[in-house]
Parts: sequence; C-alpha cells; structure tokens
Amino acid sequence: MGKATQTIRGKRAAVVDEMPDWEALREAGRAIKARTLRHLDSYLLQLEDSVTRAGGSVHWARDAAEANAIITRLVQQQAREVIKIKSLTTDEIKLNAALADAGITAIETDLAELIIQLAGEHSSHILVPAIHKNRAEIRELFMRTLGVAELSDEPTALAAVARTYLREKFLTTRVAISGANFAVAETGTVCVVESEGNGRMCLTLPDLLISVMGIEKVIPSFQDFEVMLQLLPRSSTGERMNPYTSLWRGVTPGDGPQEFHLVLLDNGRSDVLADTVGRQTLNCIRCSACLNICPIYERTGGHAYGSVYPGPIGAILTPQLVGVEHARSLPFASTLCGACYDVCPVKINIPEVLVHLRGEVVRQQQDTGGLRAALEPENLAMTALAKLFESRLAYEAAQQAGKLGQLPLKHDGHISWLPGLLGGWTAMRDLEAMPDETFREWWAKRKAEG
Repeated sequence: MGKATQTIRGKRAAVVDEMPDWEALREAGRAIKARTLRHLDSYLLQLEDSVTRAGGSVHWARDAAEANAIITRLVQQQAREVIKIKSLTTDEIKLNAALADAGITAIETDLAELIIQLAGEHSSHILVPAIHKNRAEIRELFMRTLGVAELSDEPTALAAVARTYLREKFLTTRVAISGANFAVAETGTVCVVESEGNGRMCLTLPDLLISVMGIEKVIPSFQDFEVMLQLLPRSSTGERMNPYTSLWRGVTPGDGPQEFHLVLLDNGRSDVLADTVGRQTLNCIRCSACLNICPIYERTGGHAYGSVYPGPIGAILTPQLVGVEHARSLPFASTLCGACYDVCPVKINIPEVLVHLRGEVVRQQQDTGGLRAALEPENLAMTALAKLFESRLAYEAAQQAGKLGQLPLKHDGHISWLPGLLGGWTAMRDLEAMPDETFREWWAKRKAEG
C-alpha cells in the first residue's frame, strides 16, 4: 500500500511541477464548484433541458432505492445482463446487488473492478480499487474464477486473460451502465475519463446506455470543463491527460447507443448542500489525491473506513450522506495534519470539515445521552478543562498543583505511568513532564532583569 501511494504521489508531483499556474488552476476549480453549488438547481434544470433536446431522457432519483428502481426497470425492458464502467456512484447505491435481486447480472469491465468483483470484495481505493492485491493473488483468482488452467503472474498475461473474457461481453451485451465525471449544463454533454479503453467500449457498442451521476457533478460550461480536465488527470493518475476522455450528448442516429438515460442522484446531497461548512465536500472530483497523501489511509487501507468512499474525503462525505450517527467514528480518522487540503485540486478544506463533523458527533451524543452522557468521564474532563481555561487564576493554580503532583511520577523529564483513566495514555507512550518554569514566569523574570 505504501509503495503504491508513494508512486502515485511522485507522478502527481512531477506533472504538477510542470504547471506554473497550478495554484491559480486550483483556485479556479474551487470557484467553479462553489458557483455551481450556489445555483445548483438552475444548472441541473439546464442540464435536463440540454440532454432532452439532444434525444436523451433524464430521471431524478431522491435516494438509492429510487435510482435502483429506475435503472432496473430500464434494463429489464431489454436484457438480463449489463456491462459497467467503474462508478463510485453506482457502488454507493449498491446497484449491482439491486440488479442481482432482479435477476440481472452486472459485469464490471474496469480491470481492477473486475478483480474485486470476482473476489467478492469491496474496493479499497477510489482510483485503484484493487490496490491491496498483489499479482500472485490475482493470478490465483483468475485461475479459480475464469477457468484458466495455467497462467503466469506477469501483468501482461493477467491483462490478456481479462481482455479475452471482457471482449466477448463487450460484443454481445446490449446494455451498458456508466457513471459520470462531469456533465456540462449548457450542452448536455456527459464525460467519462479512464485509462483502459473499457469505458469507450461500453459507451459506443451497446444499444442502451444508462449513466448515473450525483447532482454535484454538473458544471455550467465548456470553459469550466477545460479547467477541470487540467486538474483531474494530474491529481488522480499523475498524467497530463487521461488516455481516454469520452464525451457524448443524447442520441446520434446510426452511431452509438440509440437510447440514452441520465439518472440524477440526490441520496443525501441536498442535506450536504444545506450545511454551510460541509457543503464544500461536494466540490470533490474523485481524484483520490487526498488518499495518496494521507498517513492514516496508508497504514489502514481503504476497507477500514467501511464505506465506498475511503480516505480523508470519505471521512467527511460518508457521515454527511448517511448521517453522522451512522458513521460517528470517521471524522476522527485523521491527525488533522492538513496534507489533504494542500493537495486537493479544488481546495476542499478537509480538516475544517472534519472538526465541524466532530462537533456534530459530540452535540448528538449530548442531545441523546442526557445526564448519562454528561457523566461520561471524557465529558466530565472536558467540562472541567473548559472551566479551568476560562479563568487565569484557576489555570495558574492548576499549573502549580501539577508541578507538585508530578514529582513522584517524574523521571528524566518524562512521566511513564499515570493512574486510573489517564493510564491509557502512558500505556503506549511517555508524557512530557511539566517544566519547572512556565512561560509566564520566564517572561516576567526576563522583563525584571531588563
């Protein structure tokens, strides 16, 4: 995991360093997303009108259940099997499971997503879903699930097996499902960027194409789109441009899918938009730069987050989509080092949102816990500290008491053992002993000495 994220970080740094106006681009990306979110309803209606005029159909889904029902109904009219482009949004709504319940088989065509699907696992990275698997594990998986008798673990051999399996699916499946990286309101153009070419196959060969996108993916114009296409590939794969950038709008007679449906998904996004601090989370363009820089993610991996959206962005997006009461641990899965904010191409202040959500968790605990919550040791300690910090005299008295109280425990400038609940700290690390002289005392003495 560490080696993989380090490699991606290095590639990103190299292509970002080529851009003398990178910070200006980041600010432009942030401004575009902020402006779009302020007028989101207008741009979504404009997008609907543009797609409809181009021969497509637009569906509005309030939540995952509505989206799955719409998509299942559309697929059932034509097929019992679909091919899919990698899409976090369809993972979010658990579309594959919903289709399976209706007797429809969904086949992932992105290589990493196919690996995860065959293994019956969940993605561990926004961009590289199978980052936690090595090639020996993939070889064994392909031999077990694809009926290959002998297979090398060389990447070219593994890719060839997947290509053979998928090629038949591309040529025979009548329905494809995609996500969307962006949708341009003024023209109704939908965009998918990818690196393998599987997306291009899914977007051109089937008769029916269904695209699912969160309502925050809309952008106003092609001028705005130009900015985003400079930010996304550099921040995600460390490339100047994605190998495959596919754009389409509506239906073109005789060319490509002859039926196009765009499903606009809310699924909690309107609630996120209503939060003046948390709404910046919707700026996210799913680049994964924050995952690749995060020390917590690098050590725990994506599965520890228990969400489709892992890493720093998942720690702020998931609690807002599902409610902090259902993901109360995620806002605390951070050291607040700020590295994620520094690399975010659209300047999402992830540490600010994390602190905001931590406050929401605490407020909910206090509101629902009543007297029992108030008497929790941590809450009692924080209440006492708040009172202590309100008074200079009380604070200075506590300092003097602390200096005296630490004498039996102090050794070589450190405290290695504390009693009671405080022992949880010293069980894992030493505590720095309080200095003999406080800053205020030192400063007063310095002034007196002239």
